[in-house]
Amino acid sequence: MNITKDKVAAIHYTLRDSNGTVLDSSEGRDPLYYLHGANNLIPGMEEGLEGRVAGDKLKLDVAPEKGYGKRDPQLVEEVPLRAFGGQPIEVGMQFEANDGQVITVTNVGPETVTVDANHPLADQSLHFDVEVVDVRDATQDELAHGHVHGPGGHH
Repeated sequence: MNITKDKVAAIHYTLRDSNGTVLDSSEGRDPLYYLHGANNLIPGMEEGLEGRVAGDKLKLDVAPEKGYGKRDPQLVEEVPLRAFGGQPIEVGMQFEANDGQVITVTNVGPETVTVDANHPLADQSLHFDVEVVDVRDATQDELAHGHVHGPGGHH
């Protein structure tokens, strides 16, 4: 069975940056299960997996435009330190905004905090080693919910 829209695929992967540093991997864990065509993976990865079958091993190089996007300078802003309610703030801390977006603290000054809402992998080319472990039809519930249920998915 081929990976196509509305199929559930299970993959093992290793993600590296352009310097070869491993950023993430499923090694030693269960495979990643996802619903193909439901925007559960970055576009470049879904495109590279389209049509693949269980047993396929491949390398995918994903440009920023098909990964986490280009950095947007408008997503970096200074906010008053008082907006954090007096809690201690340090560079590298992350907060979830009301819309679910992750914001990272990049600078702490005496009166202001610089925050960046760009994805940490924005502007980076991503390099994946992928092995397709399994491909199956999605259930009606999975299609209705837009994500995988059962092994490797939402329970």
